Amino acid sequence: MYSDNLLLLFLVILEVIIFLILMVVFKWVYNKLKKNTPRIFNIHEYFPEDEIHTLIQVFYLIMMGLFFVNILYGLIFVEKELVYFCIFDILLSLYLASELDKNTLKNKILVLLIIPFGSLSYLIFGNPLSGVLDFIHLPVFAYFIKVYYDKFREYTSANGLGIAILLLFVIIFFSFLFTQFTESVNPLDSLVMVSNAFTSNGYAVLGHSIPGKINSVVLVWSGYILSGVGTATLTAGILIRHFNSRFEELEELIKKNNEE
Repeated sequence: MYSDNLLLLFLVILEVIIFLILMVVFKWVYNKLKKNTPRIFNIHEYFPEDEIHTLIQVFYLIMMGLFFVNILYGLIFVEKELVYFCIFDILLSLYLASELDKNTLKNKILVLLIIPFGSLSYLIFGNPLSGVLDFIHLPVFAYFIKVYYDKFREYTSANGLGIAILLLFVIIFFSFLFTQFTESVNPLDSLVMVSNAFTSNGYAVLGHSIPGKINSVVLVWSGYILSGVGTATLTAGILIRHFNSRFEELEELIKKNNEE
């Protein structure tokens, strides 16, 4: 019994060390890429200013959705999808841990609580997700849902933006839950179906493998966002040409009046 507890303690410490190393590497790679390729990470290179405000709002809402999906999968995981869930759980945890300011005691504790012990244990040692630490891990994501919702409200209020995007998110979110339970599908299939239905691409699950389904979701939403950017850019171009033409006519009229 004593040796089992000692082994468990050793494994927990080992997983903490592994996660902290991954966190440092994750942050180093991100900073390196951002420094060497600044234009790629500059959102202003891709989108007009108005679109950027909306996308930042969407980002906060999407992160809230990802946190909820992580909690959902942690509670009702499917055995054949466990590897992908563990990878997703680890990456999401690494992102949150990397973004936290480590100067406060509260955030240092959060970093420890957010470590996905169950997912790390499954991928490294092949053990199933179980234990008290896993039940601590999931409520931390519920806490971050509130944190990101507060960020969404603060950003929206500070920039004088509307909250229509929140209504859209709520509709998609409840459609996601409704589809999951009425169609008896897993969360990923439900997300694929709702994404396709919302973007007018049908109501089918595109892709048979987990990576294929994730790829279809990324393609659907990327196309939807970029199509909006194209429309906004075209509209802006037409308006600029129109007003430039009007300004030229006005300048000619002023010049003619001055000559007279």
